[in-house]
Amino acid sequence: MSDENTYDVIIIGSGPAGLTAAIYTSRSRLKTLMIAGSLWGGQLMLTTEVENFPGFPEGIQGPDLMNKMQRQAERLGTEILFKEATDIDLFSNPFKVKVQDRLFEGQSIIIATGASARWLGLESETRLRGRGVSTCATCDAAFFKDKKTVVVGGGDTAIEEALVLTKFVQKVMVIHRRDKLRATKALQARAFENDKIRFLWDTVVQEILGKERVEGVHVKNVKSGEESRLSTDAVFIAIGHKPNTDLFKGKIALDDKGYIIVHNETRTSVEGVFAAGDAVDYHYRQAITAAGAGCKAALDVEKYLESQES
Repeated sequence: MSDENTYDVIIIGSGPAGLTAAIYTSRSRLKTLMIAGSLWGGQLMLTTEVENFPGFPEGIQGPDLMNKMQRQAERLGTEILFKEATDIDLFSNPFKVKVQDRLFEGQSIIIATGASARWLGLESETRLRGRGVSTCATCDAAFFKDKKTVVVGGGDTAIEEALVLTKFVQKVMVIHRRDKLRATKALQARAFENDKIRFLWDTVVQEILGKERVEGVHVKNVKSGEESRLSTDAVFIAIGHKPNTDLFKGKIALDDKGYIIVHNETRTSVEGVFAAGDAVDYHYRQAITAAGAGCKAALDVEKYLESQES
């Protein structure tokens, strides 16, 4: 392995966690490679206006924020490869990461591969994403002040989204394919007590209506087969997230949902391998918390590498 393919740290993933980690490791003069993926930038690349990231009083477009982070990391010395990691060996020392036919070695690894929102799989859902279709009420609820909204789902995520929305919107209709919620009893109680939240049971969304923005949903009752249309200004898809951790199955400890198990904030079950962002965090899932975790992972990597030298 040539020195040019050997790094102090290899970061896999390029959302807020990965790019923040890269900014810190590069600034600490650690030779850093980021394997960004072909669809780099994480979920913020699918987000329109971001109003809750500190430092941007007028707000900023999600892709613009990620581009600024990328340029900052590169200016400090991060090498970025816009391809997917195809295999990883965490049992060797140094660690080995394969990207198609190229092999890279790293004295340490930061996993920041994030998570992907689960979607309904509708063409209209993709077309209207950012135009009334969202997966994050915390991010986008304020854009629908005093409007009518729909939440699709029946678990904790859906009810949490609905409760966040009630702080801004006129009405929330929760559409669930079953006749009872899967959310925790405490969340259910809060939702049932909230006058702004209504429920449409045994129902699925067949189509999201609208050309330039969301105008309604076409729904179907799964028991009766009856179809109808509801007027709404926004649709929040809340049927869960899937951590992007398939590459690491059998190589580091994952929980039963596939999220990376960490101890002491960022350390995985393999010494020298760290993790940050939504591949770990299924609770907060915010750009700023992911960035903070990326900072922690980078600082922990620096301490780890120093300990290996002593």
